[in-house]
Amino acid sequence: MRGMMMDRPLLISQIIEFAAVNFPDQEIVSRTTEGPIHRYTYPELAKRTRQLAKALETLGVKPEDRIGTIAWNTYRHLEIYYASSGMGAICHTMNPRLPADQLIYIVNHAKDRFIFVDLTFLPLLEKLHEHFPDVEGFVVMTDEANMPKTDLPRVHCYETLLKAQDGDYTWPEFDEHTASSMCYTSGTTGNPKGVLYSHRSNVLHALYVLSISGVPINEDSSILPVVPMFHVNAWGVPYFGLIAGAKLVFPGPKLDGPSLADLIEEEQVTDAWGVPTVWLGLLGHMRQQGKTFSSLKRTLIGGSAAPRAMITEFRDKYGVEAIQGWGMTEMSPLGTVSIPRPSMRGDWDNELEIRGKQGRLMFGVEMKIVDADGNTLPHDGESQGELLVRGNAVIDGYYENPEATAKAFSDDGWFRTGDVSTIDPDGYMEIVDRVKDVIKSGGEWISSIDLENEAVAHPEVAEAAVIGVKHAKWQERPLLIVVREQGSSVGKEDMLKFLEERVAKWWLPDDVVFVEELPHGATGKLQKAKLREQFKDYTLPTE
Repeated sequence: MRGMMMDRPLLISQIIEFAAVNFPDQEIVSRTTEGPIHRYTYPELAKRTRQLAKALETLGVKPEDRIGTIAWNTYRHLEIYYASSGMGAICHTMNPRLPADQLIYIVNHAKDRFIFVDLTFLPLLEKLHEHFPDVEGFVVMTDEANMPKTDLPRVHCYETLLKAQDGDYTWPEFDEHTASSMCYTSGTTGNPKGVLYSHRSNVLHALYVLSISGVPINEDSSILPVVPMFHVNAWGVPYFGLIAGAKLVFPGPKLDGPSLADLIEEEQVTDAWGVPTVWLGLLGHMRQQGKTFSSLKRTLIGGSAAPRAMITEFRDKYGVEAIQGWGMTEMSPLGTVSIPRPSMRGDWDNELEIRGKQGRLMFGVEMKIVDADGNTLPHDGESQGELLVRGNAVIDGYYENPEATAKAFSDDGWFRTGDVSTIDPDGYMEIVDRVKDVIKSGGEWISSIDLENEAVAHPEVAEAAVIGVKHAKWQERPLLIVVREQGSSVGKEDMLKFLEERVAKWWLPDDVVFVEELPHGATGKLQKAKLREQFKDYTLPTE
């Protein structure tokens, strides 16, 4: 028997109209690419978004057309999110720091019809636009006063397009399974893979985030999304933030420690979301200046494992709760959040063990771990296997890439994450390593993540990475690569002695190398593929 309920589609356009009606005084604050701070209210956002939707129609944009963006986190980028998806087109956010050949591949594979670009990235498009045969025009995200001279053909000024339209626009209704947005994976091996989200998946993902116990998001919240809007929907902040009626504070192009600290204080930010490398810069600045936070309550850390030393520093020095989250582009992205249950709090050492894991499931996601033969492993906190997931906001295939799709799913339809994990009896998942990053030494596995977490706990280490290097006897052995804190002279023997008390003897790195910096992608992820390439011919002293 079918239930007798209205069958109303879940559409992204509903979010912005809901927010405008229910939170008419709430602010959206942006540090702009032009320099000044911009602020306006939810109703003003909704009106300008309708104007943009009409402007897109005058440009000839139709449902299913791909609208590319190469932009920072600002109010204009937010307007594109809602206008393109709301009218039935597809918002395609792109990572500007990808290699040129990957950007060219992404634009052409997606068949972008128009590309919106911030002033910062205009020179990039001027170099590459001749390789985009399907792109009909470019929109520079600025006003007439700041519109630069450019070699781009068929170029438009963003504010000029909006000025020609009024806000009288009715959002169309269509099937909730219609594609709303797309994002390509980082492409560390081979070409990037396209993930195509639907209206239904993005709305459900936003509601799931709001259901997470211990992450209160409401009208009293002031959220700073440092995670880029060009990366997997800024972890959903543009959607769930508006549903909850939170104040949104966009950092624009200034992501350095001093700029973030000033913005957090000036706008009384309560919640900041971003990757560990961003918080390393912020904490370093706070230490040097002897500053504290007057408003910040929580930071959600994702993208890569949060060092326990960072979690502790946020708590002990600043009274900020550092919450670790985990997810993937293919999952919209959030899957788990590590918040201890009430019964687990009180003893910080025990609590830190929980906070150091990737966490418990968010509603709407299922997970399991399997061995090499696909057999499900027990959730005993000890058994290690590949993590598989499924859910309402998890992909069922890559965009026009059947070969990658075939490799990405198990025989029973679960998505293979590529992470080696454990799940304990309380449901807390911990990533031991990536399948491609785990070090296989003498038939045993060594977790590069665990070694990195221990190394970065050294007070004179700013950042650390561990990779496996070929070894004639053991197949692979760990190489520790360290970035020292400014002014530090910590050496190899110091690091090995420090680690001796923290890891099993056979886990100890065979060598320690000191570098000025480690390679990161635009979202802050450590690029171990580049490190493996850099050190592929490295001879360990134990050889």
